[in-house]
Amino acid sequence: MFKSQLLHFEIFYFIYLTLQAPRALRMQKYMEGLSILDQIIDKQKAEVIDNLDTIEIINNLFKELSERERDVLLRRYGLRNAEKETLEKIGTVHNLTRERIRQIETSSIKRLQSLKNLDNYISSLKKIIFQLLEEHGGMMEKEFLMEVLVGYSLSSINLDIADEEIHKNYINFLITKLLHQEFEEVLNSKHFKELYKLKYQKINYLEELAEEIHNKIAESEKVHNTDDLIDLTKSLEKFKEHEEKLKRENSLNTAKVLKSRFFKESHDIINNNKVLYSVLRSSRKIAQNEFGHWGVHNWREIKPKTINDKIYLVLKNYKEPIHFSKIADIINEIKFDFKSANAATVHNELILDKKYVLVGRGLYGLKDWGFKKGNVIDVIEEVLEKESPLTRDEIIDRVLEKRIVKKATIILALMNRDKFERVDNGYALKK
Repeated sequence: MFKSQLLHFEIFYFIYLTLQAPRALRMQKYMEGLSILDQIIDKQKAEVIDNLDTIEIINNLFKELSERERDVLLRRYGLRNAEKETLEKIGTVHNLTRERIRQIETSSIKRLQSLKNLDNYISSLKKIIFQLLEEHGGMMEKEFLMEVLVGYSLSSINLDIADEEIHKNYINFLITKLLHQEFEEVLNSKHFKELYKLKYQKINYLEELAEEIHNKIAESEKVHNTDDLIDLTKSLEKFKEHEEKLKRENSLNTAKVLKSRFFKESHDIINNNKVLYSVLRSSRKIAQNEFGHWGVHNWREIKPKTINDKIYLVLKNYKEPIHFSKIADIINEIKFDFKSANAATVHNELILDKKYVLVGRGLYGLKDWGFKKGNVIDVIEEVLEKESPLTRDEIIDRVLEKRIVKKATIILALMNRDKFERVDNGYALKK
């Protein structure tokens, strides 16, 4: 009540000022009024988000059900544990048939849907989802929407991954069972992964844009970061054709709840280009790897298939030599496909593949970085073949560009009189 009265007072005050002032001042006051009014509205939206708690919504709703009805729904939709239980398993717990459990499930949901005060429970969530979908072009990939809503709901709670999965089940239940009149779940799109959309929203023009983005990426034959890919998208014909449709209100901060352990995303870019980012996230043919790079979904650099693919991706993105055991640890931490990497297996791949170079004790880098295979004497010989004579310090600098060794090792190698000789103040290959 207080918030509503405050809003009405502010509007009245702005109108009063415009009537009491000269024309130029009236316009100034009007613009200031709009700005302040927008701030009030944005603050109210922020408060709705800050107070979002989907678990509390479910708990309050389920008070309308019997104890058995609550238990059936909690088990059936993974609202107690992340794993959803079968009708048979739930029937065993309650000593009832599979068909009877199905009937209880169906009747319980219908009972919730017919509650006269249902909107009192779900109105805040409905407003947030509507605003999110609207700002993202009327649709969002299912996992993306879940990430954002869970991020909002858990913004002040520290929960582990299992709890986050349960939270997603809560949100999915609310959307598919109680908000199905406003939002549509799309499961079998040719162009997009599973997504939620506004009931009235047409997405054919977004499908056309997704197809052109995919073709452009495939043509480029390289991965892109988010900033570059959005810039590339803005140069495409379908973007220019539908540019007006792609312009949407931008009031909710979604990027702040998107998090990755292995790369830092450009939050401002995402927030200012929500529709384009939503198209990228939704596309079946485009995907983002664990290091934030976009490409065709089945490229090995996007979806690594072998241990060698994973090794290459780790080295390329860390951009520095890494010990083979540490490479295995990183692969296991990322959990590309939940297959464990053994340090010995990683070491074997590094030894056998010519694109990897041993640059120090157990340290490997990419050949493309300019590192050279062979011992220190071999590297010094190559250096002096290209440029001679060189001082000791110059030789040390050039060798360290190609190998990671101690300076003393290089100095010791220079003492090999069968390979090198002193010339003036430097060294050269022995003639």
